[in-house]
Order: sequence, then structure tokens, then C-alpha cells
Amino acid sequence: MSKYTKEQLAAILEPVGQTQVLRFWEKLAPAEQEHLGDQITSIRWAEVSRWSQNALHGGESTGIPLEKLVPAPYAPLKPENAAQSATQAEAIAVGEELLRQGKVAGFTVAGGQGTRLGYDGPKGTYCFSPVRNKSLFQYFAEALLRNMEKYQTVIPWYIMTSPANHQATVEFFEDNGYFGLDKANVRFFIQGQLPGFDQNGKAILEAPGSLALFANGHGGTLAALRDSGTLDDMEARGVEYLAYWQVDNPLVSVCDPLFLGLHHLSGSEMSARALIKRDAMEKLGHFCILDGQTIIVEYSDMPMDLLKQTDESGRLRFRAGSPAIHVISRQFIRRLTNGTLALTPHRALKKISYVDENGALVKPEAPNGIKLEFFIFDALPLAKNPMILEADRSEQFAAIKNPAGSDSPDSCRADLQERTAKWLEVAGVAVPRKADGSLDATLEISLKRAVCAADVKALVDDGVIAKAIPAGGTLVLD
Repeated sequence: MSKYTKEQLAAILEPVGQTQVLRFWEKLAPAEQEHLGDQITSIRWAEVSRWSQNALHGGESTGIPLEKLVPAPYAPLKPENAAQSATQAEAIAVGEELLRQGKVAGFTVAGGQGTRLGYDGPKGTYCFSPVRNKSLFQYFAEALLRNMEKYQTVIPWYIMTSPANHQATVEFFEDNGYFGLDKANVRFFIQGQLPGFDQNGKAILEAPGSLALFANGHGGTLAALRDSGTLDDMEARGVEYLAYWQVDNPLVSVCDPLFLGLHHLSGSEMSARALIKRDAMEKLGHFCILDGQTIIVEYSDMPMDLLKQTDESGRLRFRAGSPAIHVISRQFIRRLTNGTLALTPHRALKKISYVDENGALVKPEAPNGIKLEFFIFDALPLAKNPMILEADRSEQFAAIKNPAGSDSPDSCRADLQERTAKWLEVAGVAVPRKADGSLDATLEISLKRAVCAADVKALVDDGVIAKAIPAGGTLVLD
């Protein structure tokens, strides 16, 4: 017998006009009734119904008054005057102290699968490194280990999975001994889901005993942090700031003292790194100001004349793009999710499989419904004193998104080795290069040993790394 009755569930659904999802109830086995009941009771129906109706009637984050947009200011990575140099020096000291005091946690959005790469498994388990073929998760774990050693601290790591990959992700960590991390300091939680809706705003059943549920986007992070108890865990540990990154960017500096320190000193509730766009057509969201608020306007929403617009120096006017690297204050997340989530979801028209009145599965050939998803950057205009800091692309960003070409495993490996080569050259190591300037060696230094150029210099000074690498040689340091 199911722990739910039809009457109990109808009492939840009737006020929001969604009782149609119970139309097969009497035909369901007890296990199927329980599954559907668990889904129904996990959803905040008043909120979700409001969002779906809003989306159906065009009430989403579109229709931006483009004529009012101006580029958002950002702090340059290289100081332009003595005052900026002094601020950066102070920020680095503050950021290092925040790390030493245990005020910082790492946070990775890792709900995706590796399907686009032709890989069957959670994307974080994808192996990519040049020599040791380490996974993305191992890469981040080793960076955290080095930072904990440097600052003699504990850095908790929060990882948001999805229903599709949660179990496989946890098992991957278990099978690999958490890559040397203390299991007590690694916390997994599952991304929230929202129902798909038809064009009349009715929740769709994908089977007689199951709603059609979809991940609610990376902006769902904030509610998931609350609902999973992770915010409470942060508070109990004294963690004030989350260093946020996505699982497909292994070059990210997981604990950047400069970024953390500027976030703290500016009184920012949510800060962001900005990449300077390579060209007008690079597909990055744009940091903009609209009516005094910092927002990100997606590449697809920017008309060509704004994409190509230049300033008096000939540079792109809208040149600061988002690589989804943030620092977010715990108190901001608590405020934003205290009660209902303050973000407005975006809608996407999709082909959603559904069951007809006879319970038969129908796979539509054209979009027939909407999915709702939140974007993390929609929290920026709600934050106090949002701060944007320029990022060095070669130090901070090399995504693995495509199977080949740009933003692929091959391009990421090349960028990773170039960064390693730069760190070695700064430390006085002779790195062999071909006539065209490309590397003539294979390089891999574990992030357990070095997460920055200064770490590499210390290894060279201590004689751990030789002063020269032979042409065609390999340098591997675990």
C-alpha cells in the first residue's frame, strides 16, 4: 500500500489546477503511486505554477531595452596605477587570511553528463590530463589539497550533482579514495528539478506514474544549497564565502586570494570574473549595466551592432564576458532563498515526451511544452556591490565542452601545458619550443605540487625541477 492517498495529493494539486497528474492513480501499482507521490510532494506548487503561467504569457527575462544597456565596469587584472597596486596587495593578504581562517569553501556545479564528448558518465569523471589522464574531479581535488597545505586550513568542497549522475559521482569518489581528501569535508547534493508544462500550463506526465521532470539550471544552485542543508553546514563550519566554478573548466583557480580579497574588501555579495572576448562573435554572456544594476546579457540576446560596437580606442565596447567563475557570500544566498527563491526562471520551448489519455507514450516531432530553468547570473542584479574582476584567460579558463576544435579536450590539454610552460619559464626553466613557438615537450605538474607560478618557482629553487627540459622530452611531477 502506498504511503499516499489520492485525496492527500489532490489537496496539494487542486489549488493550483494540476490534478490531471493523478488521472491514472487507480491503475498504478503501490510502488508507482509512491514514486508519483514523492515527486508531487517535493515540488513547491504555488511557486512553480506562478512561474509557468508567467513563462506562458511572456513574463521572462527577455525583452531587454537594448538602447539602455551600457558596459559594466570591471577591475583590471594588471594594476594601472599605484592605488590599484596597493588595493591588490591588500586584497591578496586579506584573501590569504580568509583561507587560513577557514572562511572559504569550494563549490562545483557538476550535474552534467559527458554525452556531448561521446563519453558515458558524469562529466566530472571524464579523464583529460596530458600524461596521467586524470579526471576533472581529481584535478580539482588536487588543487584543493595544495591550497589546504599552503594555508594550513580546511576547505570544504560542495558538489552539486543531478538525479541522473548523483550515484555514479559518489561511487567515483568512493572508488578513488576521495583523491586524498577527507570524506568528511566533501558534500554532495542533488540539483533541484522542475516539471515540464504543456502550452496550457499543465504539468506533463512522462509515464502514468511519473512527472516529466528536468534539472532547474545552474541558478537552481541557490535553492539546492538551502534545501540540502548545505547552507547550514557552511554556517556550522564558519564558512562565509563560496568559490563557485563549473566542472568543465579545469584551469580555474579554485581559491584565488586576489579574487576572494577584493570580494571581501568591496563588500560584494556576489562577484564575477570576466574574460576579455577574443572577438565579437565569441559566445560569452556580456556584463552590462541596466538601470543601475549589473546584469549578464546572453550572447544570443545581443544584436550584431552591439556585439561589434567599439570604443574610442578601437576595442570592443561590450568586451567583458562571463566564464561562470564567482565568489558568493553565504549570507546573500540565505537572504535570497529565505522563503521563496527571488530569481525568475527562463523558459525554453522543448519537445517533451508525454503519455496520452490511454497511457501510451508520445514522442512529439515539434516543441510542445516548456522547461523552466534558472541562471546563476540572474542573482547579480539582486546582490549588493557586485564586483567584476578581469581574468587572465591563459590562467583561468579552458573549457571542455566540444569533442573537437575549440573548447575541446585537445585544446584544453594544449592550454594547460602552455600555462605550465609559462610558470616554468617565469621560474627560469628553459622550455623547448619549435620554430613556430609551440611546445616541444610534454608537461604535467600535479596541482598537489603547484597551483601558481610561485609554487613552481619554489620547486625549481629547491632543485625538484631541473633548470632545463630536453627537446621532445616529458616533465611529469606528481
